[in-house]
Amino acid sequence: MQKIAQFMKVSEENFINSIREDFPEYNESDIRDMYESLRLPKRATKGSAGYDFFAPFSFSLPPGSTIKIPTGIRAKMEEDWVLQLFPRSGLGFKFRLQLNNTVGIIDSDYFNSDNEGHIFAKITNDSNEGKTIDIAAGTGFLQGIFLPYGITVDDEADGIRNGGFGSTTGK
Repeated sequence: MQKIAQFMKVSEENFINSIREDFPEYNESDIRDMYESLRLPKRATKGSAGYDFFAPFSFSLPPGSTIKIPTGIRAKMEEDWVLQLFPRSGLGFKFRLQLNNTVGIIDSDYFNSDNEGHIFAKITNDSNEGKTIDIAAGTGFLQGIFLPYGITVDDEADGIRNGGFGSTTGK
């Protein structure tokens, strides 16, 4: 198996600022504890394609609700590879948990962007059965799969990324 990537935490400062932005109920001490408890993504079995991402804090998501989770994680990978993110299969099957952008795409050059390549997941409980999702801190809720990709023979892309969502489209 080819080894092409490494997961790391973002800086503590980046994580603190990211949590504060959407979760004012957490104080700095709570956030520092979260940061210390962050687990790097890992595969559950040697045959697993997906690396499980773990919730940095507990949350409850009633039907129709959305939450943006700062994972505290970044991925350094070889060029010509991409990390694709999906909800964990069981959560999608049982609760219709969905990523708001359907599939998260983490490009290899995202690692060097201003936000340190911090991976976020904006998820929605799309349950039509009235089921609330309860995720405990440290529980896997997302999975990432590394895949190689190709480019066209006449490709001339020479832009340099600086940012996250929508940063490569010229907005």
